[in-house]
Amino acid sequence: MMPTQLVGQDNHANDVRVKTVYHGHVMITYINHRITLEEFRQEMVATCRFGPDEVFTMKWVDEEGDPCTISTQLELDEALRLYELNRDSELTVHGK
Repeated sequence: MMPTQLVGQDNHANDVRVKTVYHGHVMITYINHRITLEEFRQEMVATCRFGPDEVFTMKWVDEEGDPCTISTQLELDEALRLYELNRDSELTVHGK
């Protein structure tokens, strides 16, 4: 399964640019700002090419450079809210 929205596709004007960092690789994708936690998890599985049963942790980097875990819908919603509030250029996500 490949990520749903890759760089180079048109019409992401209202989408969130996600910079995913995993094992030294940086990947850019775009997600809808109303994405569910399960959809976001599946996006990370596809982007990082995790196995179906592979356990991983998602963290985003806040404006102060601190990693914040994304493990609930509330945490994902807060990351996206701050992304929009701060008019950030991208949401940076680290997979472990």
